[in-house]
Amino acid sequence: MKKYLIPIATVFAAILTVSASPRNSDPVVMTVNGKEIKLSEFEYLYKKNNLQQAAPLSIDDYVDMFVVYKLKVADAEVAGIDTTKAFRDEFNGYCAELSAPYLRDSLVEQRLVAEAYDRMHRERCVSHILLPYGKTLAEREANRARLDSIRSVIMDGADFGEMAIKYSYDRSAARNFGNMGYIRSGMLPYPFEKVAYDTPVGEISPVFEDAPYGFHIIKVTDERQVEGDVSARHILKLTKGLSPDDAAAKKAQIDSIATLLKNGADFEDLARRESEDPGSAIRGGNLGFFGRGMMVPEFEQAAFSLKPGEMSEPFSTAYGYHIVQTLERKPLPTLNESRSHILEMMSRDERSVLPQKEFLSKVRAEHGIDVSSEAMNAVRSIVEGSHDRSAALKALRVSSLVLAEFPSRKLKVSDVVERMPELPEVDLGILFSYYVDECIDNETIELAKARLAETNTDYRNLVNEYRDGILLFEISNRNVWERSSVDVEAQNSFFRQNRTAYSWDVPHFKGYVISAMSDSVASEIQGFLAKNPINKDMLSVSLEDRFGADVKVEHILAAKGENKIIDNIAFGGAEVSPEGKWVAWFPYAYKIIDVPEEASDVKSVLVSDLQQQLEADWVKSLRSKYKVKINRKAIRKFVSK
Repeated sequence: MKKYLIPIATVFAAILTVSASPRNSDPVVMTVNGKEIKLSEFEYLYKKNNLQQAAPLSIDDYVDMFVVYKLKVADAEVAGIDTTKAFRDEFNGYCAELSAPYLRDSLVEQRLVAEAYDRMHRERCVSHILLPYGKTLAEREANRARLDSIRSVIMDGADFGEMAIKYSYDRSAARNFGNMGYIRSGMLPYPFEKVAYDTPVGEISPVFEDAPYGFHIIKVTDERQVEGDVSARHILKLTKGLSPDDAAAKKAQIDSIATLLKNGADFEDLARRESEDPGSAIRGGNLGFFGRGMMVPEFEQAAFSLKPGEMSEPFSTAYGYHIVQTLERKPLPTLNESRSHILEMMSRDERSVLPQKEFLSKVRAEHGIDVSSEAMNAVRSIVEGSHDRSAALKALRVSSLVLAEFPSRKLKVSDVVERMPELPEVDLGILFSYYVDECIDNETIELAKARLAETNTDYRNLVNEYRDGILLFEISNRNVWERSSVDVEAQNSFFRQNRTAYSWDVPHFKGYVISAMSDSVASEIQGFLAKNPINKDMLSVSLEDRFGADVKVEHILAAKGENKIIDNIAFGGAEVSPEGKWVAWFPYAYKIIDVPEEASDVKSVLVSDLQQQLEADWVKSLRSKYKVKINRKAIRKFVSK
């Protein structure tokens, strides 16, 4: 996107160094084709381009260059470039990128980072009950109400665990009574985590939703401080699924290993040979760092109760018999150390959009923008009152009901339906509700960006610079750059008018060199051409079509000393030894010329000259085509600061 900031700089060859001081007003410094240019924009570009120049110009010369720049932009607007889809897509994309930092509440982000860091110090023991969303809007509301009723029953004395077994859609509830154990920050989706940490210990949360899982209630039963992490290694003898006799044999094996370790055996070596945990055995039993809640309770208790270097006695878990050795303890990192990790974690969940959501909520509150409940109820009646999705959609498409009123427009039901994709598998009511939120956000963003352009000078100047840069690039490409490089008729006309300006000091070879992969193929090609004269424009295509990869055709314009083969063919140069697969060659349709015959003979120089001529002619026409009014008084006052 930044490429469009460059052409503006190239318009100004040099600029005076002028120091600027704060202004009390923003007067109009000039009007170009009826469009006013404020001092703030003039000063912004003046300073920016001044830094890029080596030699200063007089202020009058600078103003003249600025006028030319604005005349070209005006010409692009008259040509309708600013109304094309390509322009709108590029410009809107840049504005979205540029405005993003402005459309966020930075205090919200700071608060979320502090919140996450605080939670890193605490673990909460929680139980939950889950009900699904349902397939339709009606089912969704019914399931939310049902879970709210279950919560009321629990609040009246029913056992949470029994209700979890009976009603929860979490399959693990049948064995754990809904108890999820201790959770820590970052383990679960943010909506779940937020409620789990906001609900006081001993209480039950209100019903909340956690997409895409459904509706939850949470009971918080305990909180404990996080001790940091430990690194440990272990040796395991598996007993899960074994008979009592086989399990006893495993116990004897782990006891023998414990004796060896007490007598000085190497833990890492024994773990590699004896441990039945394949994941850690290859690393000498090393499990790396882990925190509370990441291992089964018995293992966690053993690892966290030991000092670095200490080793446990054999103990059992549901998996088997272990010996664990704690290697190192690591305290929780500081806030500064945690910040990048927290921000990265936030970028993957709902918190990434919360700073913008809260900002947009404030914008809507300032302008009194709210979604009409009457309109939403009417939409619901249409959706639920029709058994035919197509009929409901048709009714919504023509609806003039207003969902929300913005300063510059009204958002109607039909506007939302227009943006909705065809997703027949999704309930129409749910789909509409989702896109209402999206449309409201989009309209609020546009409102905020418009307000930003009015109130923030830096943003406005950057947007104007980029917009004008796109227009300048496209109109210059049409009138000068592309025309001078690809318009053959314009090139030839310019050459004819300026023929005397182009000459050479030495003769040039002009024609074709045909190369072949063998002498016999070269002879065959020469014979073919002798019998079948071919227009030069079709030479390459005709020969490659007949002889395929055995032939190469090159059009060459070269003076003596510029090409060894041409020197040998036309200027008495030495014989040339074949290189690569092309072992034979000969000239075709060539001549020796003393001066350029056509534009293509001097194209590289001519294109540059033509560009200058086209530029001069264009600027001359712009000056006569569009009216310019300059406020010299405002400019002199600016320069005198």
